[in-house]
Amino acid sequence: MLHGNIGLLPALRVPMPRVLLVNDTDKPIAELRQALADAGCEVLSHVSTAGLLRAVQEQQPDVVILDVESPSRDTLEQLAIVDRQAPRPVVMFSADGDERLIREALGAGVAAYVVDGLAPGRLAPILRVAMARFEQQAHQRQRVDELEQRLQDRKDIERAKGLLMDRRGMAEAEAYAALRQQAMKQGLKLADVARRILAMADLLG
Repeated sequence: MLHGNIGLLPALRVPMPRVLLVNDTDKPIAELRQALADAGCEVLSHVSTAGLLRAVQEQQPDVVILDVESPSRDTLEQLAIVDRQAPRPVVMFSADGDERLIREALGAGVAAYVVDGLAPGRLAPILRVAMARFEQQAHQRQRVDELEQRLQDRKDIERAKGLLMDRRGMAEAEAYAALRQQAMKQGLKLADVARRILAMADLLG
């Protein structure tokens, strides 16, 4: 069973990636390597979960594939660090179908958690789904970040405007016009000028 909202994704044609293969099982990986090669992937290396974080940092893979009996706490923590520092699609094949563990893995940045075994013939479509889902989530995160930045910009502009009104006795329209004039003069965004004024006010007390 594949967890990761597979049915909600469009059928996208995604170029096959450079793959970091992480394996903590006793299963031979020759067949998996061949399946990845047949799918057009380049296998960068094969490491254990203990070397996951370092391998991602050094090799910068496009996709990480894990084949584990059950993801350990350390593995999930490493994946969470990867997701924060350098997010990328992660596919996890596991024999453990515990719902709590699946939620934790998805929360740590796993794009697709597959609990019914690693079948080489299904690898290419699973990779495409994971990459598409990752791109979808990345766009959503970007939109959230942009909205949060706009809200912060608005707050800073309002604070700077209020500061000018309070300390220079300006009307609201005058304070806003003064901020705009400085932004145009310095070639900066209005919010950046506002933050400079606030920083100077904090410095001078």
